[in-house]
Amino acid sequence: MPLILASTSRYRRELLERLRLPFEAVAPQVDETPRTGETPADLARRLALAKAGEVARRYPAAVVIGSDQVAELDGRPIGKPGTHERAVEQLRSMRGRAVIFHTAVAVLRPSTGFEQLLLAPVTVHFRDLSDADIECYLRTEQPYDCAGSAKCETLGIALLNAIHSDDPTALVGLPLIRTCAMLRAAGLDPLQR
Repeated sequence: MPLILASTSRYRRELLERLRLPFEAVAPQVDETPRTGETPADLARRLALAKAGEVARRYPAAVVIGSDQVAELDGRPIGKPGTHERAVEQLRSMRGRAVIFHTAVAVLRPSTGFEQLLLAPVTVHFRDLSDADIECYLRTEQPYDCAGSAKCETLGIALLNAIHSDDPTALVGLPLIRTCAMLRAAGLDPLQR
């Protein structure tokens, strides 16, 4: 059966490639605007399910994976900065603080009615970064397409004191332990080809 990743994220594609299952990446057509009063965790869950659902409607014979990540500081969502200036602001606000990254993943198999949605929260403790640390990191990595302006899989690890998670790839954008469990439940086991 075909496997589709409902995402344009290169990070999610690279993570899913680790499972060595053939898949296609398809861009979901979903409005990602947060709703009034929506918590960051609820936003991540809603968007993961909406992305998977929108693509599943176009590919009803496939197993579809949707995922989304929303960072949270003081109950507010922290999105992708997009610019250097916004990334500086984000990292300054997070220095010396704990930030929760809510990574949600949904797996749908329309042909059987299978639908599952799980959340993989990750608590990230940032060092008390100097402005020089922030500037060096941003000029080197340019992580303007990453929630919270940091990539732990590269130099961003130097910004941190600790990462707490039970699914180590969740912070990168796709919790593979949860994804594998849901794929097995949907009838697609990465270890049985």
